[in-house]
Amino acid sequence: MATTDHGPVRPLTAVAWTSNISTCPKDFTLINITENGANANFTRSFPPRYSYYLCYSKAISGGMVVSDIQLITDKDAIPHGYCLIAEYLEPKATVWKKKHICVRVVPVGSVDTAVLDIKLTTKSKMMLQHYTYVGDIHGYVLWCRKGHFTSCTPQAKPRSVSLDIRRLSLELPSTPQPLKPSNPPQVPQGKLSHRRHSLHGTASKPVDGSIQGITALDGVPFSLHPKFNIKPNATNPQLNYQLNNIRIKSLQDIENEYNYTFSVEEFAAKRTRPLVSRSSSAQ
Repeated sequence: MATTDHGPVRPLTAVAWTSNISTCPKDFTLINITENGANANFTRSFPPRYSYYLCYSKAISGGMVVSDIQLITDKDAIPHGYCLIAEYLEPKATVWKKKHICVRVVPVGSVDTAVLDIKLTTKSKMMLQHYTYVGDIHGYVLWCRKGHFTSCTPQAKPRSVSLDIRRLSLELPSTPQPLKPSNPPQVPQGKLSHRRHSLHGTASKPVDGSIQGITALDGVPFSLHPKFNIKPNATNPQLNYQLNNIRIKSLQDIENEYNYTFSVEEFAAKRTRPLVSRSSSAQ
């Protein structure tokens, strides 16, 4: 990671709205105070029925980082490659505002600079050194700091599959599911409406990879190929060695190995074609 006088600095991996410390996920940091000492609660009504704060995460386990952050209005279309931030709110609570925060989340291996920190100030002439002005939102000013970092994505350990795998059942014990946001980050088409939750409908699959969605393989029973459905014996040691050293790649392993950002194609598409005059073409 990038280093400072106080040690390494990790990039942001997610930004979200949250109601309070109890709804904020355990790997997120809640911003409850601005840099000039004011309360960072974005609720302006009195008495406030619901509260909502900004929070961010630096957990790199998902393999994604926030490369950029922008503010857009209800009349603006979401920029290509960006998505609205998630919401971890109390039941029936919604974030009501004319401006929206959107982020660009990319694989950690596809960029060498990312957003390292975000801060809030009240609307004043206060400037934050080494931070970039993002925009004004609901009485506050949002700042971000970008910089270089070194990827340190945890590597998955290879696993061996024994011949007893055919005895495994599909009815495995249920594991605790991660906290799901009420409005996960999505990229809706067209213009933004006045209410945030109407943008997403019933979609629940995020783009940051932190929450697993339904795949085409869900519910498909697993069975071993008949030619491998044999017991280990001393007559064929090479086959036994191959079966015992099969490595199953995780979803993150596959994404890290085959990920392609199409940055070259995107750069080529943005280039303007040179103009050829009629006189030169006639020659």
